[in-house]
Amino acid sequence: MGLHANVFFPWCIDKIMSDSKFSRARQRLLATVEGEIFEIGFGTGLNLPHYPKGVKTLTTADINKSMIKRAERKIAESGITLKTHVVSGESLPMANAGFDCIVSTWTLCSIERVNLALQEISRLLTPKGRFYFLEHGLSPEPRVQRWQNRLNPVQKIVGCGCRLNRDIQELILKQGFRMDTLNEYYMEGIVKTHGYMYEGIATRM
Repeated sequence: MGLHANVFFPWCIDKIMSDSKFSRARQRLLATVEGEIFEIGFGTGLNLPHYPKGVKTLTTADINKSMIKRAERKIAESGITLKTHVVSGESLPMANAGFDCIVSTWTLCSIERVNLALQEISRLLTPKGRFYFLEHGLSPEPRVQRWQNRLNPVQKIVGCGCRLNRDIQELILKQGFRMDTLNEYYMEGIVKTHGYMYEGIATRM
């Protein structure tokens, strides 16, 4: 990883994604997580303030150690004990069926082999476990889709692998999940190509 991925991108993500509109969405998504929790794509720790007060421990994974380093202050302030892993979401070192809840926020867009990551998420969940996701992706509007496809090559470079045109619902369903809740919407204040959100909870079939 070069200067962009190690320095500028973590700083940029931390600043942009700490905006109140993202915080409200995080808080809404995470309101009911409990038990043993794993967060894939931990990033700079922006979810930490939004976990319920009963959450005392958290296992995390992120491929970019610079992201985790930027999260150190948030970790210290959170009061949550973290077990962090610097690994790709495509191959995780945790044992089968070890987590009651798995959280992914704005992460599935960036994982190269996203199907493998979703298979890993399925493997790590307990039989009644829940997958909480909040992701941007493919718009239902053809005109917006065309622009997402046009912009995608540039977005992958600027966003360190981020894609604009992944159908998050379809990707999750293809890996044997069912949607318990799903809310799709354009987030206010974000251009449509980047702001179509998939927010929900899925469980294994």
